[in-house]
Amino acid sequence: MRGPSGWWRRKNTPAKVETYTRWSFHFFAMLEGATAGLAILGQVNGWLAATLLVSAGVHTVLCGVTASRALDWTRGRRAQPVRLLWLLSSVTAVLAVAAIGIAERGPEGEHVDNATGTFYSLVLIFGAGFISLGVRNRRRVFAIVGGFAAGSAVVAFPMGLPGPTALLSALMVLFGAGALAFSAVFSVWLLDAVYELDAARETRARLAVAEERLRFGRDLHDVMGRNLAVIALKSELAVQLARRGRAEAVEQMIEVQRIARESQREVRDVVRGYREADLGVELAGAQGVLTAAGIRCEVTGGEASDLPAEVQSALGWVVREATTNVLRHGDAERCVVVVRVVEGCVVAEGRVAQGPSAEGRATDRRVVMTVENDRARASDGSGGSGLAGLRERLAAVDGALEAGFTEDGGFRVVAEVPLTATRGVSDTASVSDTASVSDAVAVSDAVAVSGKAGLREVTR
Repeated sequence: MRGPSGWWRRKNTPAKVETYTRWSFHFFAMLEGATAGLAILGQVNGWLAATLLVSAGVHTVLCGVTASRALDWTRGRRAQPVRLLWLLSSVTAVLAVAAIGIAERGPEGEHVDNATGTFYSLVLIFGAGFISLGVRNRRRVFAIVGGFAAGSAVVAFPMGLPGPTALLSALMVLFGAGALAFSAVFSVWLLDAVYELDAARETRARLAVAEERLRFGRDLHDVMGRNLAVIALKSELAVQLARRGRAEAVEQMIEVQRIARESQREVRDVVRGYREADLGVELAGAQGVLTAAGIRCEVTGGEASDLPAEVQSALGWVVREATTNVLRHGDAERCVVVVRVVEGCVVAEGRVAQGPSAEGRATDRRVVMTVENDRARASDGSGGSGLAGLRERLAAVDGALEAGFTEDGGFRVVAEVPLTATRGVSDTASVSDTASVSDAVAVSDAVAVSGKAGLREVTR
């Protein structure tokens, strides 16, 4: 999706908050220049107006650059802009003193006093506020604001300003700079909190993946540890008996074969338990995970509990992968999952069409699952294999899958499985014991590709 809307939607939440914060302070800098320009052009003209306008423009640009460099520093992208902060402080002090000097020693007139007074206050307020972006210690922020306010009063007396005027000016600088400095400190704190929460969510997902791997490894160890130890002992005993010509060696090897077959069955059960999925549990888990992630999830699937086991297993994996994609590829606010049984439907271009199939005959009763979310973004090109794996699982039960972006910027996954299917995912897992173990390891590795993918295993 192109245009400003697509550019904004492609950003994740922390990046959006950072962009908003950055441009807010750029707006503040432009606000200083616009306010100073209106005050100057409405009061004075000639060389004095040009001088003040150029000075206000220089200070505005310097504040904007300082805000950008300071925010980069808070995100750890560059060193603290110490020289730039000192430059902004020096320029602010020089322009403030120059404004007072023009008011007291320059052209006479009330308009000149008003223009230079406005310029003087704006320079000090915005200078102190933007300098606060470049420091982290709150005591230093208080010192900066208080120092600029006190400095405005100290400088005013030698220049001949009346006491009440100098005091009022100091109070204006104190409250104005204090408000801007508070906004700076709070904005940086909020930005850091958003990034830390995002990192915590990634860490939690990775821990969930590690925990699931440990669980799977523990199950295999519990199943195979004892049996392999018995096989090793009985094999060694059979070897010793065979060397002595004892007939009991045959009985021992028969026992080894029996234990090996039992181990094969138990490993198959472990792999099946890892690969099969109950649709009702997966729907409830997906709703819980998405809701916990701040995504409003609506699930409609009253017929899920009445479906055959192989159909539930295949569609359960669709729910897992679709939930993972919602968390990984976008910044969704809403997700809708619909499961329904329809008569004579085919999947075409991501839509469910009623009536006869492409061959001109009506299809059987089928289960159609639709998972749709808003605010999706294109993949980063890493070449994930999640959807390809789902198509293989659905093909095992004569199903089909279509996935793609919608016109409003969302993403839709439509899966259908005929109720007359007799081949299930769990049956294909038992074709070969070696293939079952390899597939289980592949599933574990696939889950570990993304930390957010681990949020779908927490719900099991």
